[in-house]
Amino acid sequence: MTFDTPISRAGSHCVKWDMLEPLYGFKADEGLAMWVADMEFKPPQVVQDSLQKMLDHGVYGYFGDDTAYLAAIRWWMQTRHGWEVQPDWIFTTHGLVNGTALCVQSYTQPGDAVVLMTPVYHAFARVIKAAGRSVTECPLTLKDGLAQVDTADWEKYLTGKERMFILCSPHNPGGRVWTGEELRQIADFCVKHDLILVSDEIHHDLVYPGQKHTVMALAAPQIADRLVMMTATTKTFNIAGAHIGNVIIADPALRKTFAGTINAMGISPNSFGMHMATAAYSPEGAAWVDALMRYLDGNRKLFDEGIAKIPGLRSTPLEATYLAWVDFSGTGMAPEEFIERVEKQAKIATNHGSAFGTGGESFLRFNLACPRAQVVEAVSRLERAFADLQ
Repeated sequence: MTFDTPISRAGSHCVKWDMLEPLYGFKADEGLAMWVADMEFKPPQVVQDSLQKMLDHGVYGYFGDDTAYLAAIRWWMQTRHGWEVQPDWIFTTHGLVNGTALCVQSYTQPGDAVVLMTPVYHAFARVIKAAGRSVTECPLTLKDGLAQVDTADWEKYLTGKERMFILCSPHNPGGRVWTGEELRQIADFCVKHDLILVSDEIHHDLVYPGQKHTVMALAAPQIADRLVMMTATTKTFNIAGAHIGNVIIADPALRKTFAGTINAMGISPNSFGMHMATAAYSPEGAAWVDALMRYLDGNRKLFDEGIAKIPGLRSTPLEATYLAWVDFSGTGMAPEEFIERVEKQAKIATNHGSAFGTGGESFLRFNLACPRAQVVEAVSRLERAFADLQ
């Protein structure tokens, strides 16, 4: 658990660092990659050991007998989230973007619309539109810099074509941990408008001290007949390249429909991901996550303190995730200007807020899951880039 140790990822075929030059115009040794949502840390040793065991065996065939895998998921959800899951509720997908796409295919038709609370994870809109559906944006409101749910305000955005609502819980970007009351308001909204609710809870293990994530299935058990849950080990344990996720469905009718889509597309699990996820959901994995969150909490505080010293910049108080959401509207600059300063002067690669939909235009997203020295360097570079505002 030596999170301070730098690990060079240049030349390892990782998107985050090896695509810096073509996308941002600077090389890995010149700048900082703080965009793609993976971490600069090795996963827990128990995960590494599971892969070593596979390598030592040396035969990489089809995966079979998922008993231990399903048991690990059930143990994790029960012990970490107080949620009892049955083994026949669990489907394995190639990550949760794939899981989202499969839900869109399963429960909507071309021409239907899907509701998103914007700004929100950009891949949702991408797969919705690629499937011939449209996005209905219901913008979040801000109070003291924190995103707020206002279902009454959302009514005016509906077109009548909506068939699904995709929730990001905890929220990306912005790092909100939705309260039980907010989750129930969203559930009631879905009932009122007869929407299937897909709850993407991939960040549910990355919650800071003083916050408590509530699983949607527990917050609103009365909507089990329209609820699809999505969880994964990938974000929690930094194994995104394993492309593995879980779609968990309690309702038999919804399960039957989803199973039909899975079977029609010939989807079967990646054996490397299955072994890694089984190992991760363990007491050893839990201890690693606890240590990770203590470290990330330190990064979060350091970054926020630095941003607070730069006039015109405001860092959203993170309740979860390692993705800082910084508002540049106080600078009075157009997005083109503050992006130019961050990426061309400071040479920091970030995610542009506009990619997350309505409400994100004045923001940039920074990934803080890196050695603390990189956070210090990022703050220093930002201070220099905006020195004329000091």
